[in-house]
Amino acid sequence: MAPVIIAGGGIGGLVLALMLHRRGIACQVREAAPAVRPLGVGINILPHAVAELAELDLLDALDTISIRTRTLTYMTQRGQTIWHEPRGCYAGHAVPQISAHRGRLQSLLWQTAQARLGLGAVRADARVIGATQDAASVTVTVRTADGETSEMTGHALIGADGIHSMLRAALLGDDSPMRWNGIQMWRGAVDWPAFGSRDEMIIAGDATAKLVFYPIAPGSTSDRRLTNWVVYARIADASTMPPGRESWSARGAFAEFARLIEGFALPMVDIPALASATAEIFRYPMCDRDPLPVWTQGRITLLGDAAHSMYPVGSNGASQAILDARCLADCLTEGDVPAALAQYEAERQPVTTAIVHSNRVGGPERVIDLIAARAPAGFDRLETVATADELAAIVRGYASLAGFAAPSGAIAIQARS
Repeated sequence: MAPVIIAGGGIGGLVLALMLHRRGIACQVREAAPAVRPLGVGINILPHAVAELAELDLLDALDTISIRTRTLTYMTQRGQTIWHEPRGCYAGHAVPQISAHRGRLQSLLWQTAQARLGLGAVRADARVIGATQDAASVTVTVRTADGETSEMTGHALIGADGIHSMLRAALLGDDSPMRWNGIQMWRGAVDWPAFGSRDEMIIAGDATAKLVFYPIAPGSTSDRRLTNWVVYARIADASTMPPGRESWSARGAFAEFARLIEGFALPMVDIPALASATAEIFRYPMCDRDPLPVWTQGRITLLGDAAHSMYPVGSNGASQAILDARCLADCLTEGDVPAALAQYEAERQPVTTAIVHSNRVGGPERVIDLIAARAPAGFDRLETVATADELAAIVRGYASLAGFAAPSGAIAIQARS
């Protein structure tokens, strides 16, 4: 049988390839980049998505390149705790939440896919530039960086080609533009002394700026960690067009955001020192696209950011792509490709659309906005500012919406003053 052709060798596309291979379904991955290199910075994979990676026998390998996240704490910019909760195995899940370097995770998946599927099945420098289909197959046109083109035939085409998806535009004609919410993000990762339990995630901020930081890999010595950080702030009114193309590799500088973090006083880390010590700082606008009502035409469908790009809030983008891959692989075992793709869309489109909308209003990080609005100068007792039920409704409600709520009877989620 002709293979499933996957356009895009990112996290979602590679996980799909591994899942199809596990089910005995032939597939081919075509990645546009000339080579897969460990680019980017930190990423979180939530327990429901880690469970899918564990089913692919990847958990031991993941433990060599990542950190099992123990706790998540939301704080004010002055270090007062708003919310504290265990994560992953520490919250009763069967598998961990992991924090990793995006590029290292993609490289692990790429190498694993090449080993299991064969080098010829997983290729870089192969941009999918067009596709036609009939009742029985899809014909895909691929172009290399030097302009050489070729065609291949499959029984399905999956567009896992990211937020700037060519297939999304080809399927829909005049696609909706990128949406920018006016927030600029600066990110980096640096070898840094470990803090706390060495596996904590901290999100802190006020009405002006927010900060996220957490370890993503072992450091240069036993008492250091490769530590990921993100600073983001609204710099403009929301606009339909971002100030530049969203890219994982656009460079920024510490001077661009130094004033935004002057007021941060967190007990566990000197944030200005952390950021200014980072050799490579990346900058990009916080963008998404309007949710699509339809992902599929016949034997062609979309997956991950190509289908449902979302703001990087709540650690959900890559996790949802992995869940897409599991659902799609399961559906494709049924044999009837158009029916399988339609079933996949019916299951995943409503869920991811709800998450896109929740992320647009702040996701679980709205607890910081709530406290900043009610107590901009801080508080003596948290319960005089917001009740535990109010905070739980935001944080636990988001976890339920996104599908990773802690198991019933697991360690209690805590709000504390």
